[in-house]
Amino acid sequence: MNISSLIFFLIAALGEISGCYSFWAWLRLGKSIFWIIPGIFALIIFAIALTKVDADNAGRVYAAYGGIYIFSSLLWLWLFEGVKPDRWDLLGVFISLLGTVIILFGSHR
Repeated sequence: MNISSLIFFLIAALGEISGCYSFWAWLRLGKSIFWIIPGIFALIIFAIALTKVDADNAGRVYAAYGGIYIFSSLLWLWLFEGVKPDRWDLLGVFISLLGTVIILFGSHR
């Protein structure tokens, strides 16, 4: 994996989380249905960004992305929803990022 792959993972996470949040805002927070328009574009960016990650197999990219997604979701929770992650959140993200590293850098034969 190279630095551009990490950047694409982070772009994908921002696209997925913000896109899904737009639906959350509409359906759970009572915002206008028009909130889903930028959400749809964000989800398209998410899907395209994952295809740019330097890996041979889609499933392995999706699996490795899980840790990045969990990390990014907790960052979203803290920065945009004002809820500071607790020690269990941090332990969970550490374990998931460890899994991401193992998937990305393990010897796959």
